[in-house]
Amino acid sequence: MRDMTRSLPTASLSPSPNSLAPLTLPPALLSPALVRLLAPFRAEPVFAAAGVFMLLLMLPTLAALAIEPRTLLGQNLWVKPLKFEVSLAVYFLTLAFYARWLRPGLTQKLWYRIFAAAVVFACLAEMLWIGGAAAFGTASHYNTTEPFMTRLYPVMGLLATLITSASALYGFLIWRSKSPDLAPAVRLSLAIGLLLTLPLTLIVAYTLAGNGGHFVGTPGPNAATLPLLGWSREAGDLRVPHFFALHAMHFIPAAGFVVGKVVAEWKATSFVLAFSVLYVGLVAYSFVEALNGRPFLAFIG
Repeated sequence: MRDMTRSLPTASLSPSPNSLAPLTLPPALLSPALVRLLAPFRAEPVFAAAGVFMLLLMLPTLAALAIEPRTLLGQNLWVKPLKFEVSLAVYFLTLAFYARWLRPGLTQKLWYRIFAAAVVFACLAEMLWIGGAAAFGTASHYNTTEPFMTRLYPVMGLLATLITSASALYGFLIWRSKSPDLAPAVRLSLAIGLLLTLPLTLIVAYTLAGNGGHFVGTPGPNAATLPLLGWSREAGDLRVPHFFALHAMHFIPAAGFVVGKVVAEWKATSFVLAFSVLYVGLVAYSFVEALNGRPFLAFIG
């Protein structure tokens, strides 16, 4: 008989001391409904506030998108800022959610608070760069025609690395915390997913920077794309491995949580390890396919 109590994560029912940290939002904004909505993210109020700010920033961006007639490379200028706001909101809220499994009191330590502040500052600088480029009608990425933007690009790359490093730090800290609220397989999935996010993302991101764009090959003017995601169906698209690399912090832990509920502990741990290997294989496969100028899952047609 398997021990189901060890395979079920129960932290959400019994919050750790980290989750009791007060939200750093004005009292007037803390309606009962908003408090309930933000409760899962209370363990890390700095990252939670950054995530909420990114969501709020989407409102003026959507307004600009609605009235902006200018385009860049066939796309409205405000699409890129909107995508980054969504991505950063998901990133910060995910870390704030995972913070419940850090060692109690860790988020109050000076070194951590300095690191968290630096990560949020880097995020704001990135959005100022991307949003500013949109406002001036120019490209933020791969801009080789304007000297200022060309010089700024590697600096923004370093800031993006700092932002992504928070995932690796969380993976290391959660692994070391040995929280009794987490089954071993779930803790392993969180650690692996978060730790893999940084190196996988950096490999693809720096390849993107060196390539000068996300396409390998030249899609036609009305080239087919994958619905919703917009990935090219006619050329290699480095956005595919970038997506899978960045979301290792979601897919691998999700697999760990699910399998931890239905199988014995030792089987769940083995599954997490096998799934992680397969996931790295997926990133590698999509990366190699893109570099060879082939669209993702080209054999489907």
